[in-house]
Amino acid sequence: MTVKPLSAPACFWRRLRGSDRFAECVRVLLALGGIVAWSLFTGRFAEAIPALLGAIACALAETEDHWRNRLGTLLVTLACFALAAFAVEWLMPWPPLFALALPLATFALVMLGAASGRYATIAGATLILSVYTMIGSDLPGRAAPELLRQPLHLLLGAAWYGVLSLAWSALAPQLAIRLALARLFDALADYLEAKAALFAPLPGLDRDALQLALARQNERVVQALNDTRLVLIDRIGPRRPRGATAEKLQLYFVAQDIHERVSSSHYPYDALAEAFFHSDVLFRCEHLLRLQARDCRRRAEALRLHVAAPAGVAADAALDDVRSAIAALHGRCAPPAQALLHSLDALLRNMAAIQAQLAGGAAASTPAAGADSALQDPGPRSLGEAWARIRIQFTPQSLRFRHALRLALALLLGYAVLRAVHPQNGYWILLTTLLICQPSYGATRRRLLQRVAGTVAGLVAGWAALHLLPFGPAQLLLVLSGVVFFAARQRRYITATAAITLFVVLCFNQLGSGYEVMWPRLLDTLIGAAIAALATWFILPDWHRRQLSLVLADTVRSDARYLARIIAQYASGRLDDLAYRIARRDAHNAHAALGGVLANLLREPDRHRQGGEQLLRFLTSAHTLLGHLSTLGAHRQRLAEPDVLEAVEQAGARAVAALDELADALATGAAVAAVGDEVGPAAAPGLAAAGPEIARLVLTQLGLVVAQRDRLAALGTEIAAGT
Repeated sequence: MTVKPLSAPACFWRRLRGSDRFAECVRVLLALGGIVAWSLFTGRFAEAIPALLGAIACALAETEDHWRNRLGTLLVTLACFALAAFAVEWLMPWPPLFALALPLATFALVMLGAASGRYATIAGATLILSVYTMIGSDLPGRAAPELLRQPLHLLLGAAWYGVLSLAWSALAPQLAIRLALARLFDALADYLEAKAALFAPLPGLDRDALQLALARQNERVVQALNDTRLVLIDRIGPRRPRGATAEKLQLYFVAQDIHERVSSSHYPYDALAEAFFHSDVLFRCEHLLRLQARDCRRRAEALRLHVAAPAGVAADAALDDVRSAIAALHGRCAPPAQALLHSLDALLRNMAAIQAQLAGGAAASTPAAGADSALQDPGPRSLGEAWARIRIQFTPQSLRFRHALRLALALLLGYAVLRAVHPQNGYWILLTTLLICQPSYGATRRRLLQRVAGTVAGLVAGWAALHLLPFGPAQLLLVLSGVVFFAARQRRYITATAAITLFVVLCFNQLGSGYEVMWPRLLDTLIGAAIAALATWFILPDWHRRQLSLVLADTVRSDARYLARIIAQYASGRLDDLAYRIARRDAHNAHAALGGVLANLLREPDRHRQGGEQLLRFLTSAHTLLGHLSTLGAHRQRLAEPDVLEAVEQAGARAVAALDELADALATGAAVAAVGDEVGPAAAPGLAAAGPEIARLVLTQLGLVVAQRDRLAALGTEIAAGT
């Protein structure tokens, strides 16, 4: 039966409905549209503007919670909003008191984010609402007896959006999980594509550059895994998962297993390309990985559209082709070296396991779907634990403490400037400083350029709208600009800034001051951007080279813990229990953090990013080491022979000790000796030659781990010398 192709409008609607931002944009459209409709019906435009700002602030504070947890989060958010809005209104007539309270409140709210990501989101939105309250105080036509009505309208707007959010969450409880899993499988597809590029046996291919791209793509997969885990923890809670939630949990474990297998590196790719340059086996492997990437994308699309994922028939055929090609290599009169063939056999088993996971989905019979399906909840379990997390950050060495102090002083400076330059419409200085000032120099510089460019574009669009559009379409454009802001704010910040600038111009135009607000908006943006830049440069600057040694050490130390958990399972058998999954996640998180630090460091001024080439090589080599660890994890199984197990455990213990030794040396800047052939096939020649196949694989991988460890030691010495 032929399937009738969808029309262009139907395809567009499917893509739109499956977008990650669709649900939030619809909620924002309903919230802003409802407020504007109320203002048109009542004619109370001045009161609608604070309500619009309150709805936007509440949307910024939104987290992907189940409706029960979202209700509690909403109540906390409204309480913080009320305290901030009324405090601003009460203190603004007394500038000295306001100048004292502003940095203290800013510091407290930023430090509150140390408790958990949820509190950090609420704290950031509360700071934004505080500045919205200040901006609302500049609205023309406000009488002094009515000043305290603005916080009420801000809260009503926030509550209105909160009600819509609660209703949406209750009506579509699985939507957030499906979207998170879809983003995860999209990230896995990109990772598979990046991994496939390594298998091309082409002369002159820069595999170090490909490894670097693979390491950076791995950061996106790790972030997607972490985001999905948080959504699942919120939905499951202390209960045993049931029904659709249990299926989504198993699909998350499938994605975890695929990630570990795709991360695996069975043999150096340069050696494989050289040995099989005249064979088609690597091309077949590359083709299979690309087909599996396509199947991951199809599964992501199926999750977004809530339909069944199509079967990967082409990938099954490609897997058979790889199997036949490897069998032909074994049957040659002069076969390649046994070590290479063993690596290809292990690679085939790994890709076959990935294909089985993709074909089975949530119903796949995977070890990850076994008895231990617990997830580690990163949130605080009590107020005491939350306070303990905050208190531990009260040290000048803490990045959060430094950012909180920097932002507090920057806003205080901005307030002093606006009092000196132009108190009327000057609070956009504070909003710009708040939004531009980021924890790192690189992020601040990027946000500064995007903010200024977006503001200019938004003012041009606002000027055109005021000239060309009558009142009714301008009201509609006001709502649409707010929706565009939320649609673009995570991926296209310039567009988002332009949209929210247009939104502000149209809001003030409802009161007859649309043109008058344009130049102050531009001037305040430039002043606020300059203050944010100066604060990032001069107030406790966080140049990433200062923390580099600790980040390098933590990466290697997390690898050592991961390896220790892997080796233990060769005695007990494969089991994806909570302890093992925590060790694996910590290792990948540490590598992702290393990539983030390196990316930020390379954006810093020249004098702070010396030795960038060595750092890039360190990141590439560290990711290669993680690939060999993932290979050991992907092929875990119980070793029945006591003498074989003892040899593997001894070799594993020496490799773990070598990694721990390197971590200590990186933390202190000391030199460390190379391990060489003390671990690996050369250390146990009898077992490597005649032992079980799995033992040979483990010894080979441990030898490759130690080789990368020695390379990291040499690079660490070069980096320490250049610091």
